[in-house]
Amino acid sequence: MKTITDHLAGYAAYHRDRRNIATHLVGIPMIVIAIQILLSRPLWEMGAWFITPALVVAILASVFYLALDRPLGILMAVLLALTVLLGNQVAALSTTVWLSWGIGLFVVGWVFQFIGHYFEGKKPAFVDDIMGLAVGPLFVVTEVVFMLGLKRDLHQAIEARFQQ
Repeated sequence: MKTITDHLAGYAAYHRDRRNIATHLVGIPMIVIAIQILLSRPLWEMGAWFITPALVVAILASVFYLALDRPLGILMAVLLALTVLLGNQVAALSTTVWLSWGIGLFVVGWVFQFIGHYFEGKKPAFVDDIMGLAVGPLFVVTEVVFMLGLKRDLHQAIEARFQQ
């Protein structure tokens, strides 16, 4: 299995331009929220618990992130839990409102992505490696973590791959 450094360095190879990273800081969260909104229907109630496709995706993604790095995995799990809750709130609204938010955020998020890749002059990472769709949200969160001066060893290990 690839390490977190492998995944993030592979993704970072497509995201070296600061403007591209900036557009991803906006676009990827919009896309993740949109997907969680759209996957929040149907809803199956099991006593006090609820199961949605959004919850299943969030759990699977969280397991993936936790396997790569425990602290970042916990952070990702918390953020995904928040998107599940938000998705459920929006899914409880009318179908028109639910679809408008879900599709609207998805489209606008991808517009941000493609603008960023225009600046970068490279195609999106997922074109060459479908795992880029799962690594993208982790990349955004780690970029913020790096901006806060945290996880310096991981940041240095990723950047060292581009010094060679």
